[in-house]
Amino acid sequence: MTKFNWRLGRLILMGIVFTLLGACGEKENKITLKMAHALETGHSVHKAMVFMGERLKELSGGTMDVDIYPNAQLGTERDMMELLQIGSLGVTKVSTSPMESFVPEMKVFSIPYVFRSEEHLWKVLEGEIGQNLLEAGEIVRLGGLAFYDSGSRSFYTNDKPIRKPADLQGLKIRVQKSQTSVAMVEAMGGAATPISFGELYTALQQGVVDGAENNPPSFYLSKHYDIAKYYTLDMHTSVPDILLISSHIWNKLTPEQQGWVAEAARLSIPYQKELWKISTEEALQAVIDAGVEIIYPDKSLFQDAVKDMHAGYQGTPVHRLMQQIAEVE
Repeated sequence: MTKFNWRLGRLILMGIVFTLLGACGEKENKITLKMAHALETGHSVHKAMVFMGERLKELSGGTMDVDIYPNAQLGTERDMMELLQIGSLGVTKVSTSPMESFVPEMKVFSIPYVFRSEEHLWKVLEGEIGQNLLEAGEIVRLGGLAFYDSGSRSFYTNDKPIRKPADLQGLKIRVQKSQTSVAMVEAMGGAATPISFGELYTALQQGVVDGAENNPPSFYLSKHYDIAKYYTLDMHTSVPDILLISSHIWNKLTPEQQGWVAEAARLSIPYQKELWKISTEEALQAVIDAGVEIIYPDKSLFQDAVKDMHAGYQGTPVHRLMQQIAEVE
């Protein structure tokens, strides 16, 4: 007897429910885009989605708005991308790391030290390269609307501070479900352990992993600082979030409606970036107040540790993309 695939069954059930609800509901000529994400409502991404909805309502003269489902109500980021692909959900926000399973070029964001600075990152995202990456998902029915700021990712650990790559030896470090993230931690000497974000608090608490890596707001809002008392700001990767729309839904909109959605998304970017900056500063101060030691390591040691990883991409499309990024001034 074939074993029942509970994940597939759950996804099909969610798809049926959202098909009935309408990923792009229409009532009395009013269109409501169904949006979802895995974050809590205090996060800058949720607030930016609310802001986008308000702008969309204004631009459309009240004929379009949004309905947001936060807190992973509709499953993991992968679940939500698959719901977009079948047209059962309108819009979602995901990290670009799991996005690499659908768009291989996205793995460039999980390769450490590709970007020289935050300014360099945004010049890339807001230029031709960024636009090409937003459009790259259309072939798999995932249209890119915008990139959102997700800062830089750094290591945090329970009991052992990380001051240099050698300190990662023997430690189990949680990473996202991204082969590139796994390769990065292993290149630095750690044992990469992919675990969903929702399960990470318990995994840290029970010693399933010795640490993880993420940005300051996620470290703080997840309360991982309750357990992990060392935060090493090595800033190894800059992995932005991406706002995606179902190609099925997009193609049902008129050109004018598409323009309103695109403009509302564009207007939400600076708003989200400013919220992100504030939340990062607040998060770092909050974890310091909670007794976390912030470590500022020599980043060149970590950059040296991943040189072979960079070299391993030579001759691939990703390496050519890395070279194009390096040429952005």
